[in-house]
Amino acid sequence: MRIFKTRHFAKWADKHKVDDALLIAAVYDLAIGLVDADYGGFLYKKRIATKGRGKSGSVRTLLAVQISNKAYFLYGFEKSEQANITLKEKAAYKLLAKSMLGFTTKNINERLKEGSLLEVKYE
Repeated sequence: MRIFKTRHFAKWADKHKVDDALLIAAVYDLAIGLVDADYGGFLYKKRIATKGRGKSGSVRTLLAVQISNKAYFLYGFEKSEQANITLKEKAAYKLLAKSMLGFTTKNINERLKEGSLLEVKYE
C-alpha cells in the first residue's frame, strides 16, 4: 500500500511531531479494523498517539483510504484546538477524498514532482 500526505498535512505533522512511522501505524490500524470514525466515502478519522501522550490526549487525523491500495493523510488537528470537524468540513473532505482516491499513477507522480503531495516512506 502506498501512503501519502498533502504538503499542508506534512507541515502540520512536523509541527506536532507526528512522524512517518506513526502514520504508517495508523494506516495499519485502519487496515485491521481499528477505526475511530468512518465518515463514509472512504474518509476516516484516526487518533494518533504522539510520543509522551496517550491517544486520548493526542492528535486526530483525517485520511482517505482504499485498503490494500493507497492512503492519503488530508488534515490533522489537536483535540484541544478543535473538538471535531463541522458538517461542512466533512462534506468538503469527502469530496477531496473521492478525488484523490481516483488519482492515476501519472496524477500522483505529477503531484509528487510539484511537491503538493509527499510519499510516506517505509524504513
